[in-house]
Amino acid sequence: MEKFIKELAPSILAADFNRLGKQIKEVSSTGTKYLHIDVMDGLFVPSISFGMPLIASIRKESSMFFDVHLMINEPARYLNDFAKAGADGITVHKEACADLKGTIYGIKKLGLKPSVSINPETPVQEIEDVLEMVHMVLVMSVHPGFGGQKFIGSTLEKVRLLKETRENNKFNYKIEIDGGVNKDNIAEIAESGVDVIVAGTAVFNGNITENINLLKEVL
Repeated sequence: MEKFIKELAPSILAADFNRLGKQIKEVSSTGTKYLHIDVMDGLFVPSISFGMPLIASIRKESSMFFDVHLMINEPARYLNDFAKAGADGITVHKEACADLKGTIYGIKKLGLKPSVSINPETPVQEIEDVLEMVHMVLVMSVHPGFGGQKFIGSTLEKVRLLKETRENNKFNYKIEIDGGVNKDNIAEIAESGVDVIVAGTAVFNGNITENINLLKEVL
């Protein structure tokens, strides 16, 4: 099994889009390896965000791992487009895919890292059949679609179960969590067994470098 190193994944959903390029460069300058990019279609979730053109634009300015989180219905339709735009990994929702295994295979076929996400109400048992196939499992710790929500503490039980399942079966997926992370709860979240922690407002609200260094202190 690979050795899992805890990483922070700043979410640009909380960035200032008037200064997005500059802010991404500042994130990169801290040594942060992941950049979390939320794509929302207004159907699977109520909100609408950015798409392929923005990803392609910022790809030119960054060598970070683009962790593209597709909160869209039937994402298999757009995998090739996101690959061309510059995604390194694509996360799809169990709840949004009629053929989850086929979608994951499609991501792998494009040479990208496939990940699966589950909403707060979805049990881990519903994705057991794909755990051997994925690079990462994303546990949503808020209801997807909006930034700035309060962390749902019960989702940490899923993290602990995923860690136990990984150890028992010698799987190699990373465990990621997204939603409501801040300086007050990140230590507890890290201790639960998470490998990649998504943070938006906690990174981009104020001094980005100081915020990242503060959050990384407990990882």
